[in-house]
Amino acid sequence: MRILFVTPQAPYPPRQGTTIRNFNLIRGLAARHQIDLLTFLAPGEEISADSPLHQLCGRIASVAQPTRSTAQRIRSTLGALTPDMGLRLESAAMHALIHTWVQQTAYDIVQIEGIELAQYGRAVAGRRHSANRPAFVFDNHNCEYLLQQRNALTDLRHPQRWPAAAYSLLQWWKLRHYEAAAMRDADAVVAVSEADRAALLKLGVDTSITVVSNGIDLTEYQPPANPLPASRTLVFTGKMDYRPNIDAALWFAQVVLPLIHKHAPDARFQIVGMNPHPRLDVLRSHPSIEITGAVADTRPYIHRAAAYVIPMRVGGGTRFKALEAMACGAAIVSTSVGVEGIGVKNNAEMLIADTSEEFAQAVLRLLNDADGALHRRLGAQGRRFVEQHYGWEQIIPKLETVLNSALRP
Repeated sequence: MRILFVTPQAPYPPRQGTTIRNFNLIRGLAARHQIDLLTFLAPGEEISADSPLHQLCGRIASVAQPTRSTAQRIRSTLGALTPDMGLRLESAAMHALIHTWVQQTAYDIVQIEGIELAQYGRAVAGRRHSANRPAFVFDNHNCEYLLQQRNALTDLRHPQRWPAAAYSLLQWWKLRHYEAAAMRDADAVVAVSEADRAALLKLGVDTSITVVSNGIDLTEYQPPANPLPASRTLVFTGKMDYRPNIDAALWFAQVVLPLIHKHAPDARFQIVGMNPHPRLDVLRSHPSIEITGAVADTRPYIHRAAAYVIPMRVGGGTRFKALEAMACGAAIVSTSVGVEGIGVKNNAEMLIADTSEEFAQAVLRLLNDADGALHRRLGAQGRRFVEQHYGWEQIIPKLETVLNSALRP
């Protein structure tokens, strides 16, 4: 097939969830199909001459990410029916590029990566008078209306977060309509988990929705070659300007960690990830908490963790952080939301706990695991689980099946 990928940021280097998924989908499909790439670039970002994207893609072009002022966002929040995510990457230059490339090249598929780019796929689908238009495949990285619903319900519990809750309530309403319209225009829709698929089905759209989960590079993420010294560090990784990650870090630090310190005062909490949000600044003076900011490689932090924690209370999709930690053989404590859609079981591949008291007790089990037996058992079962279900070589054929089903006669 001849496939045009449209992505919200450069897929390489794959530093966080969206880019990890997009790069590995492109790399997997490029083995048997012709891939072209259109992408946005953030300020200061470039696709270097030695990027593997040049070997994977026939043509690559980019557009600078558009900027929107706070005033523009406020006006659109209050006055536009389109949700904030549908306006963030609105660009006349990208519309023109997609129109030109689709006119010049007989693409079989235009694959749109995420709700922020849905308008470009809808424009392709709008050429219904054209008998040879490409199929529009919408890869919905998160069920976004559900994410905003959860954000709103979480923030409503705290009066100081009510402005954010009001924003999310409005976006929740807008996204229900916008996400449904994008799926209605698509020839096929991809969800990343069964939980997301179930939520998207509630929008009442007839378009086929297929789960093509996130995956993990099992050669890059492996358990440490040699046993590491016992640690008292609890590690959380993620892009730290992402609202669900901010909520998770604050909840763990302010609510769960004090419960742990009653029995293990030497436990430390390490927040590892790029772009720490100012909301996390309240944690910087805490003697047991470290905010690293961006690091070259998260794997050494995961390997050294006494427990890898996923204290997520909001969010959607499939958590790359859970797959990475399991592939590294880490002992994990997660909420149910943190591993929603992955299929793991409590006390099998990891420990799962949803209240602050249960989460603290689960972490203490690992901190008190003197002989390391629990660590080894959870780590081995987690590693085996991702090997069986989440290698990219198992996932790419599922996407190919979706693409073939979307091909227009």
